[in-house]
Amino acid sequence: MLADYHVHTAYSPDSTYPMEDVVKRAIELGLDELCFSDHSDYAMGANQVCDFPAYFRQIDELKQRYQGQIVLKTGAEFGMQTHTIQQFQDTFDQYPFDFVLLSCHQIDNREFSNQDFQQGKTQEEINSAYYQEIYEVMKQYKDYSVLGHLDAIKRDDPYGVYPFVHNKEIIEAILRLAIADGKGIEVNTSSFRYHLPDLTPCREILRLYLELGGTILTIGSDSHKQEHLAAQFPFVIQELKQIGFTHYCTFTKMEPIFHELP
Repeated sequence: MLADYHVHTAYSPDSTYPMEDVVKRAIELGLDELCFSDHSDYAMGANQVCDFPAYFRQIDELKQRYQGQIVLKTGAEFGMQTHTIQQFQDTFDQYPFDFVLLSCHQIDNREFSNQDFQQGKTQEEINSAYYQEIYEVMKQYKDYSVLGHLDAIKRDDPYGVYPFVHNKEIIEAILRLAIADGKGIEVNTSSFRYHLPDLTPCREILRLYLELGGTILTIGSDSHKQEHLAAQFPFVIQELKQIGFTHYCTFTKMEPIFHELP
């Protein structure tokens, strides 16, 4: 069983990859299952919000067209902030999602990727604010499946990678809350194309999650282009086994299904 659970298409504002081309490539790669997870980031404006009616229609069409060749699931990546929670709740309540990634891409409507949020802040302030925002959202919003690329702030940190030990207390609180709520985390293989020195999340976070009793884990490429899809999956699977994980998950109607790591 091999599944990519973080996949973007032309329905995301930062991708032009046609959805059907993604499906064809996934079949070529031998994937058994694919979960689309296109972006919505309400604070960035209407053009940053997925056209969910069209999105669901096309996925349903592709499910019929490629039945028996690959399993397709309908997910989304919710780039949430504390002041946008209600908008995401309204979206979730309106559509029959299989899977939701909970991510953080901005704070106070200030984007990480263009360094807007980071301006004028120390490395400690950047990291503290990032994890605190995730934690505050988690306390209020429960309709998600896994935490997307949990330590992704490191790819936009102008100072480099902030040592795990400095963030450990808040990260442990985040992981404990996720486990208590029956939620999981993802391993996001975009770390390789960002040339990061560790996995995303890092091995320390993965070990801590396992030690705390975490079992719900997905693997996603965060693909936006053909060459991203399922990238580095064999290596990551072996790394997860070395850490001590034995299973990973797919989702149907927001419920995790456990599979042995191949």
